[in-house]
Amino acid sequence: MIKYALACEQAHDFESWFPTSDAFDEQSRRGLVSCPFCHSLKIHKQVMAPALTRADKAPASAEPVPQPVAALSEKDRDLRAMIKAMREHVMANSENVGRGFADEARKMHYGEVDHRSIYGEANGEEARSLIEEGIAVMPLPILAGDRN
Repeated sequence: MIKYALACEQAHDFESWFPTSDAFDEQSRRGLVSCPFCHSLKIHKQVMAPALTRADKAPASAEPVPQPVAALSEKDRDLRAMIKAMREHVMANSENVGRGFADEARKMHYGEVDHRSIYGEANGEEARSLIEEGIAVMPLPILAGDRN
């Protein structure tokens, strides 16, 4: 397996594993590699240093780190499906304004540009400030596995 450092056209950095170097190229060509933040399909590899090991040193065996797990009821699975469908609906029917979300939301609120559905990125302070100004915003939920 090969871990690549990747980035999209909007400079979102992320990593992903591929079975071979050709697998990334093939999956990317087929539109199967997308940015977990903005879902752009324009992805490129970033420069990264290879992880090299010495042949004369045996790798240290590390205990796997326990991860939280859950067995979901049917109601929980249905709720997750609804949340995912809502997120996909917003993303399919709104304009991604990326990191300029707070500025664009303010422009719409104050009548500088036409109102439309948008989504993008805002940190906690920016979101709080928008809400304090009376601008209706809400976080898009990210479910476990959405960014894999």
